[in-house]
Amino acid sequence: MIHPQELKTLTNNKPIREAKLPKKVIIPLSQHTGKPASPIIEIGDFVYPGTTVGVQTGFISSAVHSSISGKVVAIEEYPHPVVRRSLCVVIESDGRDLQWFDKKITTGIESVSSDIMRQLITDCGVVGMGGAAFPTHVKLAPPKTKTIDTLIINGAECEPYLTCDDRLMVECSSEILEGAKIAMKLLGVKNCFIGIESNKPNAIKLMSKATQEAPDIKVVKVKTQYPQGAEKQLIKTILNRTVPQGKLPFDVGVIMHNVATLIAIYEAVFFRKALYERVVTVSGGCINTPANLLVKIGTPISDLIEECGGLRKDPVKIIMGGPMMGIAIYDMDTPVIKGTSGILFLDEKELDLTASGTCIRCGKCIETCPINLAPTTIYSFVENEKFEEAEECNVLDCIECGACSWACPSKLDLVGMFKFTKMMLNLTKLNKGGPK
Repeated sequence: MIHPQELKTLTNNKPIREAKLPKKVIIPLSQHTGKPASPIIEIGDFVYPGTTVGVQTGFISSAVHSSISGKVVAIEEYPHPVVRRSLCVVIESDGRDLQWFDKKITTGIESVSSDIMRQLITDCGVVGMGGAAFPTHVKLAPPKTKTIDTLIINGAECEPYLTCDDRLMVECSSEILEGAKIAMKLLGVKNCFIGIESNKPNAIKLMSKATQEAPDIKVVKVKTQYPQGAEKQLIKTILNRTVPQGKLPFDVGVIMHNVATLIAIYEAVFFRKALYERVVTVSGGCINTPANLLVKIGTPISDLIEECGGLRKDPVKIIMGGPMMGIAIYDMDTPVIKGTSGILFLDEKELDLTASGTCIRCGKCIETCPINLAPTTIYSFVENEKFEEAEECNVLDCIECGACSWACPSKLDLVGMFKFTKMMLNLTKLNKGGPK
């Protein structure tokens, strides 16, 4: 575990505010782990917020929806924050932001069957909103061979700068609680823990108050350290269960969801509302007015710069996500997607621009790796393009937290190399006709 600067004071006391309606949105058909959605609309179609524009194409896939009312003007490739370019549905706003989803039509989950709730979550395109964007309906239907006894709600938000989850817990505690109850019913569990880092006292206070009448749901204050919010680390911290290498949380009886995902689950079941907007932290030393914004999915980053009063100076780097695990972006047409938790505009003081050197075999990366990999050994294989040897050293287990790169005195981009290695291994398997 490491302790990077938190840098959350720019936004942690700023309430969520709704961003202005964008003039156009760029809706990628790939916003989730798994196969991209398939478009079901045509150029010229009129759509509303929540209109399905792409349907899932397999079990591990997700539906995609319009986030505004207006006309479809293009279906073509655009910049994408994760896969570089993706087929997108481009919609021009009619300026009215017409709504079509129902008012609250579910008064309690007791009257709704588990099958109907799962279908609503599937139809509404809910995915994990902590970053990985894994389809939620899949997580809520674990293999029957796995016995699940505990739901953990991840409110750690350990990445520097990001405060969107903190604000959601402060402002939307009751919605998170209702979402947790839905997930517990679907999983058939009686135990639920909400893990919140100690640097979020207001969130701890308000979530604790919200759970007073829910004895099966308990708030756990956890130590502020990085990467406390990673699944395996939070499971170890709260339950003292170790997820073995190559295994998943359900192998030790646990399912984990991010707090924002629980709100999306609640809105899907209670309102039939698709996941077409989310809260994003816009921060960094180059932005005039850092903020926590409720943003329509597909909003170009350029709109959010304007929303936050413009740039006070040109950023050295723009990162979508947090500074440890986020991805650098270069095109201001890049849209917000379901997994976008933050957009950071960073200057030279916020970045270590020291040129990278060579590995000095100091072992700092081994000491800091939260899952006990040997980054220096993996790196030596990757340098020589020995990707299969890197796989034998468990590079696929890397959670891409960036702790190794942060600790490296030679400033090696270890995590970047490991991401590249995983991509190359995946391509090799695809070329051989293996699983994705």
